[in-house]
Amino acid sequence: MVRVSRSVRDLAYRVLQAKEKLTRENGKEPTIEELAKELKVEKEEIVLSLDAIQAPVSLQEPVYNDGTDNLSIMDQVKDKKNTDENWAENITMNEALKRLNEKERMIIDKRFFQGRTQMEVADEIGISQAQVSRLEKTALEHMKRLYK
Repeated sequence: MVRVSRSVRDLAYRVLQAKEKLTRENGKEPTIEELAKELKVEKEEIVLSLDAIQAPVSLQEPVYNDGTDNLSIMDQVKDKKNTDENWAENITMNEALKRLNEKERMIIDKRFFQGRTQMEVADEIGISQAQVSRLEKTALEHMKRLYK
C-alpha cells in the first residue's frame, strides 16, 4: 500500500472540482494549463496529485480474455532493455572491457558508447586515425577472445 499525503490528496480533489466547474462553464474539458491557472499551482503539481489518487492496478490484472487464455497487463508490458540475456551480456562486456589497457578501453568507449568517429578520437587523444583503427581492431579481437 502506498500512502499519499493529505495535501496531495486535497489538491487532487480541488483539481477534480475545478475540472467539473470549468467543464460546465466552457462546455469542454479543461487543459492542465487551465486547471493550473484556475487553482494557482504548477502544472506538475496538478499531474502529480491526479496520479497519486489513481487506484493501483495489478500487473496480473486481465485485460483481455479470448475464452481460453487471459491476457494480463504483464503480457502487454515488456522490458526489452533489462532481460536476463542483457544482464549477462552487460556483465560479460564489462568484464572484457576491464581487461583492456587504458588506451584501448578509452578508444572503445569513445567509439562505441559515445558514438565518435575514428578521426574524432584520433584528434582528441593526439594519435593518427590509423593508430586508432589498429588499437580498436586489437581491442575488439581481445574482447572477442574473452567473450567466448
